[in-house]
Amino acid sequence: MPTTSAAAWVFPGQGAQHLGMAADLPERFPTEWAEAERVLDLPLRELCTEGPAERLRRTENAQPAIYLVECLTFLANRSVEPPPEMVAGHSVGEFAALFAAGCMDLATGLRLVRRRGELMSRAGGGGMLAVLRIRVDELRELLAGLGLTDELDIANHNGVDQIVLSGPETALDSVAEAVRADGRGRSSRLNVSAPFHSRWMAEAARDFREYLGGFSFQDPGISVVAGSEARIYESAADVADVLSRQITDPVRWLDVMELFVERGVDRLVELGPGRVLSGLWRSHEPGSAAGRPDSAPSARTVRPGRASAAGTSEGAAEPGTTVTASGRLRPEELGSPEFRRAHGVRYAYVAGSMYRGIASAELVSRMSRAGLLSYLGTGGCDLAEVEKALAELCEDPVADRPFGVNLLASPQSPDRERELVELCLRHGVTRIEAAAFTGVTPAVVRFRYSGAHRTDDGTPVAVRHVMAKVSRPEVAEEFLAPAPPEIVKSLVERGELSAAEAAVARVLPLADDLCVEADSAGHTDGRAASALFPTMARLRDSAAERYGAGARLGAAGGLGTPEALAAAFVMGADFVLTGSVNQCTPEAGTSEEVKDMLASLDVQDTTYAPAGDMFELGARVQVAQRGTLFGPRADRLYRLYRQHGSLEELDRRTAETIQRNWFKLSFEEVWDQTRDYLAAVRPHELESAERDPHHRMARVFRWWFARTNRLAITGESAERVNFQIHCGQAMGAFNRFAADAGMADRRQRHVDEVAELLMTSAAELLDRRITVLRPAASG
Repeated sequence: MPTTSAAAWVFPGQGAQHLGMAADLPERFPTEWAEAERVLDLPLRELCTEGPAERLRRTENAQPAIYLVECLTFLANRSVEPPPEMVAGHSVGEFAALFAAGCMDLATGLRLVRRRGELMSRAGGGGMLAVLRIRVDELRELLAGLGLTDELDIANHNGVDQIVLSGPETALDSVAEAVRADGRGRSSRLNVSAPFHSRWMAEAARDFREYLGGFSFQDPGISVVAGSEARIYESAADVADVLSRQITDPVRWLDVMELFVERGVDRLVELGPGRVLSGLWRSHEPGSAAGRPDSAPSARTVRPGRASAAGTSEGAAEPGTTVTASGRLRPEELGSPEFRRAHGVRYAYVAGSMYRGIASAELVSRMSRAGLLSYLGTGGCDLAEVEKALAELCEDPVADRPFGVNLLASPQSPDRERELVELCLRHGVTRIEAAAFTGVTPAVVRFRYSGAHRTDDGTPVAVRHVMAKVSRPEVAEEFLAPAPPEIVKSLVERGELSAAEAAVARVLPLADDLCVEADSAGHTDGRAASALFPTMARLRDSAAERYGAGARLGAAGGLGTPEALAAAFVMGADFVLTGSVNQCTPEAGTSEEVKDMLASLDVQDTTYAPAGDMFELGARVQVAQRGTLFGPRADRLYRLYRQHGSLEELDRRTAETIQRNWFKLSFEEVWDQTRDYLAAVRPHELESAERDPHHRMARVFRWWFARTNRLAITGESAERVNFQIHCGQAMGAFNRFAADAGMADRRQRHVDEVAELLMTSAAELLDRRITVLRPAASG
């Protein structure tokens, strides 16, 4: 084997595409970009940057977009690094490799990949399944045992124990179930529209061969490896023949890597939007730590964008080019692909609603523009405020992008839930975050199943999403099941659900996303994520077997650092949800005074206090402790309520202190305000409070809780000691992390950039600490 050092530049295939992958390439290569849009008659800048993501995923669009980005990334990298000894591409990436070797010009490749994508997208009747942690001989035995040897083709052999199968959906489902039951490996369906690299693509291959006949090619100036044959192209005469057969032949990427090793390649550079090939190279057996501990091959990724927080690796890069030492995970690959597809977002990351509208319309709009999901805060806000915010969001140019609305449980006032759901339905809202529920209510059921129907083949479908935030197993079980029959019946009788919608409600589970809320800001049961999440995961799996549909499982509470997000994903979270860390962003709907306080907190600066909206029930919230006396004062009021039957029973000194120093009003003045409020919106509660002195005491005390919220939101400095600031320990942890990551100034912590920093850093952390096995996408 040669001992001289050699580099291979490689290009990923379909599946690596994502919104934003073009970065600044249109500005750096305006002539080439304009030529591409002219040749394809396709708005590539819009396709690559604005989406929608579904349009970019279409094979006929994805393949030319990937090819263009990879070719221009190659040109950028070539200007700062010596040429490689070899180039190769995974499936459609091979066209970029041939461009890099001088076999074809940019326009020729664009026309070819566009036609290839069109032909491949016409094929149907099947899909692709990645099978991981099972070697090819073991997989063939499994197929033989299932009687599927003649029904499925090996489409990609990406690694020693990473194989992709192509074929009919039913056969792939059988393999997936067998792999799950076997317990040794795992499988993952690929997001493709047809069984690529298999016999089912024969017609596309034949038509593409005919199309190739109209083009001429040049001899390669650099050694190019044909992925379907694991050999080096000999001359231009090879190109048309290999590219036509490539559509039906398997991608032999394991053999390609073996060829690299044989030719002395010890450094692999991945060019374009993906990192999959770098990961395969780093874990490739001949060069892995297990195989050659003294000479493990290096891998890095070159892609357009800003430099990573971790800095750049070997070699220099022009401005705008990211060179990362890790080669496996991108932040958009963390969590569940199904979550990202269902909500049309870039990351499996959510900004939660927060109380008193802190997750403002501005915050939600900024997240939407970044292709990220968030929920509008409505708890503690009157319906007029909520309607104004919804009007702003629905008039926004990105109103068609996903966002949701918080629905906070109101056990004392079920009408509040019903009115908010009616408002959401009127504005066309399709997502709610159901929070603080102790059980399923009619309002949640009505929202979920409004518009639900069955498809032509009888599949039940809901057009609205419910994300239930839960911390108790018995509540989770209710949301993981179809709606309670008695609630469905009552909604039908009131004309709030149709018979067809009710039929779906009886079989389709209520929540399609279940967010497991460990110890967090606001309402909390103080649970530990490491105990709570696995319990909820088992409940979810059991419900999925029972009802045939399982919710995606998210994690919330304590997520303020990359380590915390990474731990959540390692536990199996399909998505993560943050709250506290978003409160001191410029977009958050609270005062500058509060934001300054939050940015100064450390991990020990929170405490627990009674919740004003559930005061009588003894529910608790986690709040900021440093700089405010809200916590101890709230505790004192709750103890007084439990110990006494009326305001009149309080001793004179205690009553005077509360009225003079805390309330700044007499109990009588507070009751006058409360009575007017209840008479206008909750007359039944007014009657109860006037009859029952203990209930009246609770209503007077609850007035103070509402006041402390308002004081914090408006930022009245003189009342700082009374600020009620819902906050978890994640805030202090994030402050320390942000200081080291260049985000110490809270005025620079825009909500989408907080998400970007946390997710990118979590991916880099997992790159360094965990061996991640995942499929290389094909196309």
